[in-house]
Amino acid sequence: MSECVFCNKNKITTDFVYEDNVAMAFMDMDPINEGHVLLVPKEHYLDADEIPDEILAHLWIISKKIVSALKEIYKPDGYSIMQNGGEFNDIGHYHLHIFPRYTGDGFGWTYGDEDKAVNAEIAKRIKDRIR
Repeated sequence: MSECVFCNKNKITTDFVYEDNVAMAFMDMDPINEGHVLLVPKEHYLDADEIPDEILAHLWIISKKIVSALKEIYKPDGYSIMQNGGEFNDIGHYHLHIFPRYTGDGFGWTYGDEDKAVNAEIAKRIKDRIR
């Protein structure tokens, strides 16, 4: 995957905050709030369901350490950890956004106003496919 910027560490132009043999974390170039970090596996994956369990677990353990550091440094009202999959992953390489949050910081969910079904049939369809 030579074209993937996250697969080519030398193409990442922001400062690193963490690295080991499995993952690396660095400052987001377009932060939502100061302290916005991206955490990525060194191997190329697009979606969470492609990542071996031990690597995914490792990423979440590191995200916990990053959250702890952000809480100590920034004293935020909270934090967000988010990941976009499929075509909504604008880089094409799995990455977690980890950033401090503040009341009134302007970040939030946006989505259409149309009604969405929430019922037992939908829950059963999902439940039956979880392996």
